[in-house]
Amino acid sequence: MLHIELVEKCKVNDRQAQMKLYRQYCDGMFCVAMRFLKNADDAEDVVQESFIKAFQRIAQFKGEVTFGAWLKRIVVNGSIDFLKSKHQQTVELNESYMHVAETDDWSVEEGISIEQVKEAIEELPQKYKYVVQLFLVEGYDHSEISQIMGITETTSRTRLLRGKAQLKEKLKDLAYGT
Repeated sequence: MLHIELVEKCKVNDRQAQMKLYRQYCDGMFCVAMRFLKNADDAEDVVQESFIKAFQRIAQFKGEVTFGAWLKRIVVNGSIDFLKSKHQQTVELNESYMHVAETDDWSVEEGISIEQVKEAIEELPQKYKYVVQLFLVEGYDHSEISQIMGITETTSRTRLLRGKAQLKEKLKDLAYGT
């Protein structure tokens, strides 16, 4: 059965269609939540809540993006909201007065593994970590990041620039064993 057919059936509360969509996406969405939460129980909770929210709001799904992309956005927002509710430090700085230069020359030193990159991202200060993760790992643009994080696009760009610079330094240290 096509995704669009499943979604249409879900819009009329077809439980079998909901289960099929759930089974198709639950593992992938769990991985998305784990990248933020680092705790399987918390990730499971966020994924469950995200599916509930998605099925409650499925009438709002217009097919402008894939169902997976729409659901992923709900999971990402749910993960960030969960972290905020756990009183994680989310310091909002007004960085809009800073000039941001946009560069796309981001690369990793040879011999650095994906795991090492992920670990280095984890070590970044939180205000940079989430923007770097949303941009480099999840593939969101600055407009989407600003909505998700509740910051301006300029702040998103600034945090990405600074986060990538710190990330590069951490990876350079790893590559040269300092």
